[in-house]
Amino acid sequence: MDYILALDQGTTSSRAIVFDRQGQVAAVAQQEFRQIFPQPGWVEHDANEIWHTQYAVALAALKKRNLSAHHISGIGITNQRETTLLWDRKTGEPVANAIVWQDRRTAARCDALRKAGKAKMIQAKTGLVLDAYFSGTKLEWLLDNVPGVRARAERGELAFGTVDSWLIWKLTGGRLHVTDASNASRTLLFNIRELCWDAQLLSLFNIPASVLPEVVPSSGVVGETDVSLFGAPVRIAGIAGDQQAATFGQTCYQPGMAKNTYGTGCFMLMNTGTAAVPSQSKLLTTVAWVGSEKAKPQALKTHACYALEGSVFMAGATIQWLRDGLQIIKSAEEVEALASCVPDTQDVYLVPAFAGLGTPHWDGHARGTLLGMTRGTARPHIARAALESIALQAADVFGAMVQDSGIALKELRVDGGACRNNLLMQMQADFLGVPVVRPVVTETTALGAAYLAGLATGFWAGVDEVSSQWAMDRRFEPRMSPDARQAKMARWRQAVERSKHWAYD
Repeated sequence: MDYILALDQGTTSSRAIVFDRQGQVAAVAQQEFRQIFPQPGWVEHDANEIWHTQYAVALAALKKRNLSAHHISGIGITNQRETTLLWDRKTGEPVANAIVWQDRRTAARCDALRKAGKAKMIQAKTGLVLDAYFSGTKLEWLLDNVPGVRARAERGELAFGTVDSWLIWKLTGGRLHVTDASNASRTLLFNIRELCWDAQLLSLFNIPASVLPEVVPSSGVVGETDVSLFGAPVRIAGIAGDQQAATFGQTCYQPGMAKNTYGTGCFMLMNTGTAAVPSQSKLLTTVAWVGSEKAKPQALKTHACYALEGSVFMAGATIQWLRDGLQIIKSAEEVEALASCVPDTQDVYLVPAFAGLGTPHWDGHARGTLLGMTRGTARPHIARAALESIALQAADVFGAMVQDSGIALKELRVDGGACRNNLLMQMQADFLGVPVVRPVVTETTALGAAYLAGLATGFWAGVDEVSSQWAMDRRFEPRMSPDARQAKMARWRQAVERSKHWAYD
């Protein structure tokens, strides 16, 4: 058994990556699937389409290297988080489309709970800000709005899960209904300190306990695939939500180590060790991973590892807006060259609050704002301001993490598509005042799932071995003086305040 198979189920596509013992990519396959928008603010997926595309790419990746089940030590699963599914336990058929994490249909319900004074209790138990982003109100909506579903759920006929639970149900032919603590911690239903489903929260959201999956370790053999899928059983041994998996893949195993993923948005996580650090800065406190007694590395045994998380809604999506909205570039790759045509933005700031602002503001009323333009403002200045906006938003999150944790972060590890933009990464180092480090292998989300599985099956001996596989591609040292950095951040915060004052009364 010379390989680990990682299933990376994302918001817009399903991928499968085969990793070898050196943590290198041996084969990869990817397939996009439909995005369904029934109403403004609603986002859905076809759960069966998620399964069919994920299974198809798993077979395709194995075929590329002529591999069979006998070559695979274990399967690691990582997934889009918070997306909510509900299905029939007997037939395995979904009762409705999956409600995606981006969906805002339950925003009014969250507002009502906030007005009722429930937000502090929810945050104390779950570590989460009360928001429609998470699964709890989505599941409540399905139970209340799909005809006959609540009665069926109360009879024990239905199963709820995030995408990991759904894939494992399908992989095992309906034998296993499980999730791991990193995914459970994103539901608004899970007590992150007791590491169990919370009866008070279930009562608040009117969720019958019978629909819930069993919570299992992130690293540990939980079962085997049905023999019909790959010709022989394969152990399922790793499970983690995508951002937690990326943190594990970046080998951020010590408290104070942090990573930032640059995708459609930015997601920064900092390891806080065995302490679930409460946030005063509107960060999320989340379970990073939980090991089991059978997991060999000491770092994964018997306890949960926690993280602080900050979410930036618009990162790569800001560059897409330059391309598709303003049409000042033809491809995302052009933005670096265009922005490099000028040495600075000439005091132009873009606040890309096109979907409101995430951490540390959580302001859904903020709107995108372009400030400081003169007759001399041209395409390169706007392109440079767009790149700066990504790095400046991340710097705000970084500052909140330092404040909440009391840990002086020494560097930031980066991954995701936009981390290949050297100008952006230099901006990020400048605005943070600490080095930004890009690894050779940037497929860190899938790699983290592979590591979790491979540690459980003994494919890798321990975290020291996987840590030794992490290799640096480039290190970006800060060049900006502290005074210049402070002035830049102050000016940025002025621009953010302008964007927050644009609301419809």
